[in-house]
Amino acid sequence: MFMQEFLHSPFIRKQGNIYKPNNKDMDNDSLNEKTMEDVHTKEIDLVNRDPKHINDDVVKVDFEDVIAEPAGTYSFDGVWKASFTTFTVTKYWCYRLLTALVGIPLALIWGIFFAILSFLHIWAVVPCVKSYLIEIHCVSRVYSICVHTFCDPLFEAMGKCFSSIRIRLTKEV
Repeated sequence: MFMQEFLHSPFIRKQGNIYKPNNKDMDNDSLNEKTMEDVHTKEIDLVNRDPKHINDDVVKVDFEDVIAEPAGTYSFDGVWKASFTTFTVTKYWCYRLLTALVGIPLALIWGIFFAILSFLHIWAVVPCVKSYLIEIHCVSRVYSICVHTFCDPLFEAMGKCFSSIRIRLTKEV
């Protein structure tokens, strides 16, 4: 008997959450919620490694861009094919070797650099700029008061003095 009263108590819900009950008004809020995504564990695209196209302006060098034989001065076909293969494979493996040896340490260095840069921007630059803007606002009010107190009457008086001056130009022939 006690258990039945407890189950039908208004404080226990069969469905939903106490903060998001299943009603039409609150149901739209669940659609608007954004899930937080952990950027450290997101999957990377191994096919398109430049999705934002930041290296589009980098020189893309192929064999044909470096070595070309004009008409009439051709080497043996075997030499041309071997040269192409040697150039392409050497460029490919040298790049891979350099990235394997130097890429990870440089990634570490750039990660530290951008972490420091972000830290300084968040904790030093923005507060400094905000502080400067607050202080410069006070200075601008004092400057404005000084200009209105001293300069406005002076220039107003000078304007009244010089307002009666008339200049007439005549051309004599």
